[in-house]
Amino acid sequence: MIQRPRRLRKNQLIRDMVAETKLSADMFIYPYFIVPGKGVKHPIPSMPGIHHFSIDELLKDVERGLKYGVNRLLLFGVGEEKSEHAQGAYDPHSVVPEALRQLRHSFGDELYLITDVCVCAYTTHGHCGILEDDYVQNDPTLDVLAKMALTHARAGADMVAPSDMMDGRVGAIRRALDQEGLVNTAIMSYAVKFAGAYYGPFREAADSAPGKGDRKSYQLDFRNAREALREAALDEEEGADILMVKPALAYLDLIASLRNATHLPVACYNVSGEYSMVKAAAMNGWADERAMVMENMYAFARAGAGIIISYHTRDIVEKNWL
Repeated sequence: MIQRPRRLRKNQLIRDMVAETKLSADMFIYPYFIVPGKGVKHPIPSMPGIHHFSIDELLKDVERGLKYGVNRLLLFGVGEEKSEHAQGAYDPHSVVPEALRQLRHSFGDELYLITDVCVCAYTTHGHCGILEDDYVQNDPTLDVLAKMALTHARAGADMVAPSDMMDGRVGAIRRALDQEGLVNTAIMSYAVKFAGAYYGPFREAADSAPGKGDRKSYQLDFRNAREALREAALDEEEGADILMVKPALAYLDLIASLRNATHLPVACYNVSGEYSMVKAAAMNGWADERAMVMENMYAFARAGAGIIISYHTRDIVEKNWL
């Protein structure tokens, strides 16, 4: 035989040299859930290893992570006062802007700080926009999202990440930031975000489950691939700097399609349900956690994601799984 592909699989040295897909620590973003109060570090039962942190405890945990190079963070606010029109989402004294100021004061430019921009954790009804007549109103929500993004950018966010899936929200946020002179604040759009079953643990973590109905009228239908690419193209036209696919594991085809359709960086969100399934299997002795996690991470990168948001980040980096 002339062709023997196994020659390039003989041992680990040659396998590493010819590997088509590479992972590095600087591809990963680590999410945090921040709550009001002091001295709070509470485990989230449905997400083993993930906690709610008050700002003082957050600072301690971030300092520990920095020693291993965990320096790209995505912040979610939890436990704030809820209202029908989500005024707390853009309160400059709420936990996310306060955390941004303290993180920036303590760590300066050692951190790259990204904030989730959505009102689901700030509304009494748990939906991602202003609710009227049992329907989420698109255009009135845009003003709230723009105010929220501005509040975060003023407090020190390097990047804002709108996750609401309202039409036109990237453009509304970009205009608001530019008018304020915040032209260097980047936007990572949850451009391709599907309605589905993979978010269950997150909704516990963020206290953001809809009180009534579901999110299918604004998040994408998981049967539709062309519609997903249209959403991403619109966000790119409106000024997004990075396009994200969420969830990741069941949507590798969309990551690959989006990578081929845009010149922008492509991110994926390895969501709570994906994380908790791996953790549950590992805790029950049904799977090798490290092997399964890394197989998933390489699948995301192989599909075309250059940025991976994952709750596994600390394990990957601190335990040297790379």
